[in-house]
Amino acid sequence: MSEPTGAARRRGPFRVGDQVQLTDPKGRHYTFTLEAGKQFHTHKGAFPHDELIGAPEGSVVRTTGNVAYLALRPLLPDYVLSMPRGAAVVYPKDAGQILAMADIFPGARVVEAGVGSGSLSSFLLRAIGDHGMLHSYERRADFAEIATQNVERYFGGPHPAWQLTVGDLQDHLSDTDVDRVILDMLAPWECLEPVAKALVPGGILCAYVATTTQLARTVEAIREHGTFNEPAAWETMVRTWHVEGLAVRPDHRMIGHTGFLLTARRLADGVEPPLRRRRPAKGAYGEDYTGPGSGSGGAESDG
Repeated sequence: MSEPTGAARRRGPFRVGDQVQLTDPKGRHYTFTLEAGKQFHTHKGAFPHDELIGAPEGSVVRTTGNVAYLALRPLLPDYVLSMPRGAAVVYPKDAGQILAMADIFPGARVVEAGVGSGSLSSFLLRAIGDHGMLHSYERRADFAEIATQNVERYFGGPHPAWQLTVGDLQDHLSDTDVDRVILDMLAPWECLEPVAKALVPGGILCAYVATTTQLARTVEAIREHGTFNEPAAWETMVRTWHVEGLAVRPDHRMIGHTGFLLTARRLADGVEPPLRRRRPAKGAYGEDYTGPGSGSGGAESDG
């Protein structure tokens, strides 16, 4: 039985063509590709790539300036943060939430809109495996090209589960019986009709948006569409900690707001979503509200 795509590149001694991540004594990272006969240069000296070729992962090399560097293969979170970018990448903290909360499973049939630089595509492909299906849609051809290069560099070549289409999702989506749809785009509310037709009953829609305005409009549009259950919305923040003897404290910097996530599940055909029983905050649907449902008197009350 053959190994999953890219698995062989994640273990064993270093080989020509492998990505290597060096960590210096101050914790700074340097990523490069191993090539026979080449040298890696830093302001602290150099060393030949040949010293690492054939060496086990976790080796330490020293430069001509006698500075030690730890050599490891970059993890996928490291890789996506250092990859060439056409658009902003989906941060690992959000990609992890998408994989967990959208319940991405091996063999899943997934549609993704808004490929950007290929960060989320790489996470999704590794989760669904060779026997799943990821059909990604990207409006800009230049972003699609950068994403293709990044994904293929990580997996060591084309991934058998990936199809990339250049164009708008709402104009080109023809997939059916889709398990999950991930929307990383400016106006996800414009895609609800084709997404609802593509998703299987119980399938999950997951949207990633940057602003509260986008979040509110997407949630209200999902409610008004009537083919999904009540959406859940959240954001995540990551704070690292400094641990040194008795000095244990949170770091002064953290990865704060990057975007909002929301999920909703496709209802069976012909089923109306249950009436919401939560009373909205006073003024939530006041005179200034102009979003979806503004003409119908606002949200349901406890009645």
